[in-house]
Amino acid sequence: MPNTENNKRIAKNTFILYIRMFFTMGVSLYTSRVVLNTLGIEDYGVYSIVGGIVTLFSFFNSAMTSATQRFLAFDIGKNDLEKLKKTFNATLNIHIAISVLVLVLAETIGLWFVNDKLNLPIDRMVAVNWVYQFSIFTFLLGIIQVPYDALIVAREKMDIYAYMAFVEVSLKLIIVYILVISSFDKLILYAGLLFIVSFIVRMAHKQYCKWHYEESKYQFYFDKLFYKELLSYSGWSLFGNIAAVARGQGSNILLNLFFGTVLNAAYGISMQVQTTVQGFVLNFQMAVNPQIIKQYAAGNTEQCLKLIFQSAKFSYFLLFIIATPIIFNIDFILELWLKNPPRYTSVFVNLCLINLLIECISGPLMIGAQATGNIKWYQIVIGTLIFLNLPISYILLKTYKNPELIYYSSIIISLLSLVFRLFFLKNIMKFPVKDFLNNVLLRIVFVTIFVILLNHFFFQLIIIRNNMVYFFVNISIICFSAMLLIYAIGIDAEEKKAIKMVILNKIKND
Repeated sequence: MPNTENNKRIAKNTFILYIRMFFTMGVSLYTSRVVLNTLGIEDYGVYSIVGGIVTLFSFFNSAMTSATQRFLAFDIGKNDLEKLKKTFNATLNIHIAISVLVLVLAETIGLWFVNDKLNLPIDRMVAVNWVYQFSIFTFLLGIIQVPYDALIVAREKMDIYAYMAFVEVSLKLIIVYILVISSFDKLILYAGLLFIVSFIVRMAHKQYCKWHYEESKYQFYFDKLFYKELLSYSGWSLFGNIAAVARGQGSNILLNLFFGTVLNAAYGISMQVQTTVQGFVLNFQMAVNPQIIKQYAAGNTEQCLKLIFQSAKFSYFLLFIIATPIIFNIDFILELWLKNPPRYTSVFVNLCLINLLIECISGPLMIGAQATGNIKWYQIVIGTLIFLNLPISYILLKTYKNPELIYYSSIIISLLSLVFRLFFLKNIMKFPVKDFLNNVLLRIVFVTIFVILLNHFFFQLIIIRNNMVYFFVNISIICFSAMLLIYAIGIDAEEKKAIKMVILNKIKND
């Protein structure tokens, strides 16, 4: 019975998060087009690279974010309210300290790098520095807000998470309107308005937690051993997050140093597409992840492993159904969406989506490792692998001058990281690797190959390309064949039975 309730909660939260995602995605795609056309390719590239410099310091915050989410969910799983209060207050203190550290680094090392090292237009340096300062303070708000967001997710109140997103994207629509009608420097105005929106949304999250969760009321708490446990866990996460930031924003900086702001604009657009498409998976995983940690904390290892298996498989299939039509029609989509996309945008988008398909399988495996708390060697090895993206990309760009190579490097390393994650889970939680290969990876490979071959064969018969009719026919056939093959060979008998039960219950209720 508890498992049934958990599954219903996961399904409900997933549904809520998907409503949130479709709304935010639609607004995001519209606003990004207007912003690109209003700012121009060069200023859009400037915003992408300058904001990216601030994000370089996010490894401090990202490390503590994963620790915060893990410990809050763990305490809730143990049903220990007193420990939960201590955890929340301790993590809030640590995030405040991190924000001070990031502010110092951003205003010294970061400021020097922006003004002296980046390849930026000289006549835009005043705007660049305004954008940089607004980006810093927007980022600092996000750091301090992490414990409140993590508490909402750990409490599985995804409806509140969705409502806040509706408010945020509505405010961003207002930003676009102001940006279009204003005669003020649009790059500075855009950064400043985003800071204001961030402030409003962050305060709303904080106030909600204070009204509804007793543990979120601030009381200074210091226990040397407990802080040591939190910082030890996040310390090993820090290594992995440095690697992840180096791969993402480090690649953006390399593109700037070798090719200038136009390719930063292409990279920024590809990252926006990645973020939008990734939302289909992250919303599903966000609903499942707290349950993975709670089941492990409660000693229900079998249920924990089952959730990891299902989350990895369904994450890939959800993303595959969305990403494949985009990959097949990328040029048409970009022209329809942006009219005149920057050079290399289509290649960047396709390669980042292929990499994302590999990475999404690893998401639940990472949560499984976090649930155990035994992450030292996991983070050292996986973090080192991911960090290799940066030096390898530098060597490839220096040698061949081909910007696409940063993605090829990332794809190969993502595959290697998946293999090593399975190896570590086998050792730290007796993860059944053979079952995972048979029930998850093989099914994923078969579905992927069959869908690609089927659609490649079918579209060889079509003569007229790159029009709206072809586009919708293409999407329909890809989605239909993918869903058919996923049901036929992608899922097992138990999962088919569960799907049939959901459909029958829905018919009865209607």
